[in-house]
Amino acid sequence: MRNALLIAELSLREAVRKRLVSVLLLLTALFLGFYLYGIVRLEGTLDQRSLDAGLDGRSLNGASNLPVIYSAMFGMYLVYFLGSLMAVLSTVGAVSGDIENGVMQSVIARPISRAQLVLGRWLGFSAVNLGYVALLSAGLLGGVYAITGYLPPAPLAATGLILLSTLLLTALTVLGSTLFTTLANGIGVFVLYGVGFTGGILGSIGTFADTPTLTTLGRTANALMPTNALWLGASYHLQPAVALQISEASRGANPSSPTPPSPPVWSSGLSSWPSWPSWEACTASADATCKRG
Repeated sequence: MRNALLIAELSLREAVRKRLVSVLLLLTALFLGFYLYGIVRLEGTLDQRSLDAGLDGRSLNGASNLPVIYSAMFGMYLVYFLGSLMAVLSTVGAVSGDIENGVMQSVIARPISRAQLVLGRWLGFSAVNLGYVALLSAGLLGGVYAITGYLPPAPLAATGLILLSTLLLTALTVLGSTLFTTLANGIGVFVLYGVGFTGGILGSIGTFADTPTLTTLGRTANALMPTNALWLGASYHLQPAVALQISEASRGANPSSPTPPSPPVWSSGLSSWPSWPSWEACTASADATCKRG
């Protein structure tokens, strides 16, 4: 384990040396500034409309504040997307790149096992990626709160699910870098990420159009690549009651979900199948949330 931690430390130093951290901080600041400026303009417009309508103010969790509510949720969707992109691009050559550059030959000759090397690379890049997503999430939600006074119902739970998705993609990319070349690994992980995203779209269309085949395909895709299922769980925690009602009326149009994630969350794509163990008890329940699917 000591050797793995040493490799993780070297990976962090490599990220700093290659200016990955500094570029991330700069781009994060630019993104937050750009997005939060839009929130400032939106808040000013909504306040003016409230005054024109003769209202004293708006309810933070009411229908009059839906533009801010959805801005915060879709802002977090961008965080989820950028975190996924970061997880793949930063680690796509974690091992294969060292092999192609000849660095691995000098490292592997030392008393470090292959498992320790891969574990160390994963730990090091996970620290960078998770730190980036956590910083971006805190900056966006904190900025929205400072400007509008609105905070999603469960921001920590939502951020935790997004972090889990980033961790999963980082692990998958590092594993792929031990099996494939850098280019093949990057393409393969992006295709798998697309499978999860497509599963969300197919599931939404199938539910909305009441087409069991599309719904089944969507659940299968979410089970194979659960990143989209993790986001749908996060979106539930980002919506107050009024937004959940709209999401329920639209039958969970992607990328939002009116129901909480099923434990284990990465199995949420399968949790509503009739063959799931608790299906009989679920159908006998009067809980509409339990009956979803």
